[in-house]
Amino acid sequence: MNDGAGIPGVDEPSGGGTGPPRRRRRILRWVGLAMALFVLAGAGAAWWLYRKLDANITADTTAAGELERYEKERPALVVRGAQNILLIGSDTRAGADNAKYGRDRGTQRSDTTILLHLAADGRSATAVSIPRDLMAAIPSCRTPDGTRTREQFAQFNWAFEFGGAACTIRTVENMTGIRIDHHMVVDFRGFKKMVDAIGGVEVCLKQPVDDAEAKLKLPAGRQTLHGEQALGFVRARYSLGNGSDTDRMGRQQQFLAALVTKVQSNGVLLNPAKLYPLLDAATSSLTTDPGLASLRDLYELVRGMREIPTDRTQFLTVPRQPYAANPNRDELLEPDASQLFRQLRLDKAVPLTAPKPSPSTEQATAGRSGEGPQTGADRGGEPNAGRSPSATVAGTPTPVPTFTGTTADNATCR
Repeated sequence: MNDGAGIPGVDEPSGGGTGPPRRRRRILRWVGLAMALFVLAGAGAAWWLYRKLDANITADTTAAGELERYEKERPALVVRGAQNILLIGSDTRAGADNAKYGRDRGTQRSDTTILLHLAADGRSATAVSIPRDLMAAIPSCRTPDGTRTREQFAQFNWAFEFGGAACTIRTVENMTGIRIDHHMVVDFRGFKKMVDAIGGVEVCLKQPVDDAEAKLKLPAGRQTLHGEQALGFVRARYSLGNGSDTDRMGRQQQFLAALVTKVQSNGVLLNPAKLYPLLDAATSSLTTDPGLASLRDLYELVRGMREIPTDRTQFLTVPRQPYAANPNRDELLEPDASQLFRQLRLDKAVPLTAPKPSPSTEQATAGRSGEGPQTGADRGGEPNAGRSPSATVAGTPTPVPTFTGTTADNATCR
């Protein structure tokens, strides 16, 4: 039977000679071609994924235009290389996933606002919570319908309702003297998606939680919170701690610290099965300034933060006290607040001390929004608690206070 032996181009050359060397060369060419096609297919898939993630991000060009209009009024850059990013959690009820948290009023306020300072040396980060009930000087802002609001002294989170991110940024810059380099806005849906994408975040509860309003019921002890539970945990007020916004900001900081620790772990950043869902959730959930509205820019930001040790990733709340005209609101505690802003503005260290334990629910007085006025004890101690001794000798600088806060390494359950 003719099995192909002697046929040109199969086993041996037509002009004679040995067959195996040519056959090996043909096989190698086919293997090389297959590998090249595989690499090209992989590169094509990678490019497609990159383009998809990059296109997910929403650029806030409206805010960029409004900020450019007021460029001459904005604070100057002080320390090159340092970055100040404003993180805004929107309480919008627009969209199917947000509507279940309340009626869509056609407006939104900043449920959470955090000023994140990244040091120029890339070795520390400080996240400062700004209370939504803080009384602040809000400038005239452009509204969505094109009209302008009047300048007013009002509750801080109204700024976002008046004029979105641009109005909030200008309010923060006026308050702190710190130039905001970038901003990110995320809503309830986006928050849940990002938590689920990394497989949940672990927290430790000293007491069981049963909060019908927050749709949260958890036993005491070590818990891994997923999307809906995580959102309830950071938003709940009435069944956790003393019912105040102070306790809620503390829980938000605890959760963010645990989130940072989880994202920095190799189990997320070096695991494509978790990294891609995280990037997809983050990019499709964020509205950012144009300077961060690309996958490369966001990746560079995250990569830089991964190098920051958890014991140098700090969380605290801006120093404040009950507002004299309405104890259910806050006002800045001076000179502490100004000294904190100065440390951040000049990219200097912010000394922290651990917070005092919160009073039990039974001992605590009621919190905000019709729950009755708060005392200094409700806020974790007297208004000046946690401060180092202030200025004593005339002519000497006022010492930097020690601020109450925590670090990401303290978020790990032990």
